[in-house]
Amino acid sequence: EVYSMLMKKLLLPLLCLLQFSITAHTQAVSLVAQAVKAEEGIKQIMEEEKVAGISVAVVKNNKIIYTHSFGMQDIEKGIPLTDKSIFRIASISKSFTATSIMQLVEAKKLSLDDDFSDLVGFKVRNPKFPNTKITLRMILSHTSSVNDSEGYFSLDVINPAKNPNWEKCYDNYEPGKGYAYCNLNFNMTGAVIEKITGERFDQYVKHHILDPLGIEGGYCIDSLDKSKFATIYEYSKEASKFIPSPDAYAPRSEEIKNHVLGQTTPIFSPTGGMKISATGLAKYMIMHARNGAYDGGNIISKNSSIQMQTKLSNESNYGLALRITDKLITGETMCGHTGSAYGLYSAMFFNVEKKFGIVVITNGCAVTYDAGFNTVIKKTFNALHDVFIK
Repeated sequence: EVYSMLMKKLLLPLLCLLQFSITAHTQAVSLVAQAVKAEEGIKQIMEEEKVAGISVAVVKNNKIIYTHSFGMQDIEKGIPLTDKSIFRIASISKSFTATSIMQLVEAKKLSLDDDFSDLVGFKVRNPKFPNTKITLRMILSHTSSVNDSEGYFSLDVINPAKNPNWEKCYDNYEPGKGYAYCNLNFNMTGAVIEKITGERFDQYVKHHILDPLGIEGGYCIDSLDKSKFATIYEYSKEASKFIPSPDAYAPRSEEIKNHVLGQTTPIFSPTGGMKISATGLAKYMIMHARNGAYDGGNIISKNSSIQMQTKLSNESNYGLALRITDKLITGETMCGHTGSAYGLYSAMFFNVEKKFGIVVITNGCAVTYDAGFNTVIKKTFNALHDVFIK
């Protein structure tokens, strides 16, 4: 009997270890089979939709379980796309700007209900509604009534002291009572971050978001490894070929040398200038899916995260630089953002309750749309969800 008990004590850990090894092996085999199926599906999508290249990342239980890249980083040079390739992700960049603002709100350096005029340093008032204060919250949710009709690469367009046509920068609805997507909102917000912190916008995001998360990326091209940049292509139907964009990674080095904090901030494009890989973006997405938390602490608080993810109106389904959609994957309500510029299309969407998310970035495709989403993005999201999540 003593011998039997001794053997049980010795064998039980071994049996547990064996069971763990078998389970881990089974899961690994299953993941390989899923990857093969997903890759077959994505290659088919690329043939159907004419895609230059595409990078993807899948998150399950708030962990990255799959990444892969297809096609070319540079068609002319014959360089294949890899998981380390960096893209200018366009409007998903807005969420980094809003995340930075939420950090400053938590530090009590500003409030979402502050008059934006006081923050940015010149009058921001819709002349049709002069008594209605335009708040930071309105700016971050595209409910400010500000528009891009005069451009958005300079703050002078909306500054009454600099542009005689500044009134054209405002729509006809009362601030806070309508919705119109506007890039100028976020380039102005970037300027506010610089005014409040005394730190260059790109450096603030690097030091307070990217570095804590261990992510390679940023808004300043000169600070990044250019050999990793995925060339951005527009597809010419007439010529039946991809044409590289000359402007996607314009460095603006001279402008940056002469940068004035809180004034020339749009040179970094807080509204669309983040450069990052699909894998890096997935790490950032996990933080939002965890309501601001990461393994080292919190980038933002749970309360700030919930505010960003809560839509301000049914008209827009938009919160603070994040929006809610049930049109991307049938039966799933997700939160995130899309981006498009120069031929690139990107999307980052997650579900907090179900702890999954997907990132898809293409550096060029023949453009069609389905329910408001680029068809390549939507098809790839569904292919990855069906294989790895569903």
